[in-house]
Amino acid sequence: MSDTAILCVDDEASILKVLKEQLKRCFGNQYVYEVAQSAEEAWIAIDELEQENIKILIIVSDWLMPNVRGDEFLAQVHQRFPEVITVMLTGQADEAAIERARQQANLYACIHKPWTQEELQQVISTALN
Repeated sequence: MSDTAILCVDDEASILKVLKEQLKRCFGNQYVYEVAQSAEEAWIAIDELEQENIKILIIVSDWLMPNVRGDEFLAQVHQRFPEVITVMLTGQADEAAIERARQQANLYACIHKPWTQEELQQVISTALN
């Protein structure tokens, strides 16, 4: 099993399913793929991965989620894990939220919904190299 992970966070289960399938098609068994339907669920996944000594390389998070928005969540992640690469996935983030994430979460990229598998693969590959 891999000792590195990619975490995807989105409040829509169907989006998470597609993301995970596309990542597996692109990168095979190179990484552990975790999904969470909220920032709260993501923190649980992060803690579990940490306990298993699995290093999270990249987090792809939706922007518009209940309770905690993606830019806030990614900023919190960046404060605790500055080496984790952050990517926002959004259908409706405003420019101010994207800019806030760039400044506070060291946002690597913003992928707009609907995205293509090629676009996802390119962003992840470039980020990891």
